[in-house]
Amino acid sequence: MIAYAPAVLFLVLFAIGVLRDRRRFSNAVLLGLACISLLFALIVVAARAHDRGNPGLAWFLAALLLLIPFLGAFVLPALLVANGVKMIRKEGRSPANLLSFLAGLGIFGLIGLMVAAAVTGSRGLAAATGTLLLIAAYVSFLFFCFIGYAFLYGRLRPRRNADFVVVLGSGLIGGERVPPLLASRLERGRRVYEAQAARGRPPVLITSGGQGPDEKLPESHAMANYLTERGFPAEHILREDRSRTTEENLEYSKAIMSAAVPGYKCVIVTNNFHAFRAALMARRTGVDGQVVGSPTAAYFWPSATIREFVAVFLQHKAVNFTICGLIAALGALTGTLG
Repeated sequence: MIAYAPAVLFLVLFAIGVLRDRRRFSNAVLLGLACISLLFALIVVAARAHDRGNPGLAWFLAALLLLIPFLGAFVLPALLVANGVKMIRKEGRSPANLLSFLAGLGIFGLIGLMVAAAVTGSRGLAAATGTLLLIAAYVSFLFFCFIGYAFLYGRLRPRRNADFVVVLGSGLIGGERVPPLLASRLERGRRVYEAQAARGRPPVLITSGGQGPDEKLPESHAMANYLTERGFPAEHILREDRSRTTEENLEYSKAIMSAAVPGYKCVIVTNNFHAFRAALMARRTGVDGQVVGSPTAAYFWPSATIREFVAVFLQHKAVNFTICGLIAALGALTGTLG
């Protein structure tokens, strides 16, 4: 059916993009465009079903399509606010921990503006609300592209042998002990190592993380100690102890791997919410490897995912702010003419 042609086209382009390099944000956008195209195709099918005297199918598709905005407008913000409250109780009131709470309040605030514009009949308020809706729609589209492809990326397993397994570090408890979040990464790194070793080629595991100002030893040393205390072979561990950021984790680990094995292949381990952004950074820094994620507490995931998306959004701020600025300018022009 011709209505499905755009969705099929974007799916084909998406598949080609994944085969070329799965570590591209363009893959996420193509997947999102395929979903949007499929949505429009369903609208066309529903309209045609109604015209052809098949109201049952038309009503079913209409209900399905109305469910999406309902979930986005009411259920999602309520869940975000509830998660934000739980996050604050468990992790404290840092700006990063407030993200899901603020996102939920922002959606409710936008709904309130829509109601106020409809009740007052103000053209200026309607134009401002419409502009905010378009900007929110653009950002929301990118966000759902991000989480949709991040979910898919996390389930794509490396297909080749690895010379190295790189475990990215995080902060230490009391400046010296491995926290549960980092322990989850190390245990996943151990499983990747064991899977590779079972193929007959045990890789070298690199613990990557420097020493922060409030830490008594480099993160990589605490990570290595954690593994060796649990029976991991010390001769298969290298320590990268200079990095302070994820990008430095990758750059300094790349230098170690390139010096030891020219033409190396690697697997990078981090938490699942961080895997896709780490993959984007690995591609940007020239690291030849894919990223796998370790489990994270469910309550931690929403705020962490929003933080990851904001970081990716700001990495492309020239394009994103230009598009948002054009939408705002169009809204201002519409309000002036109205």
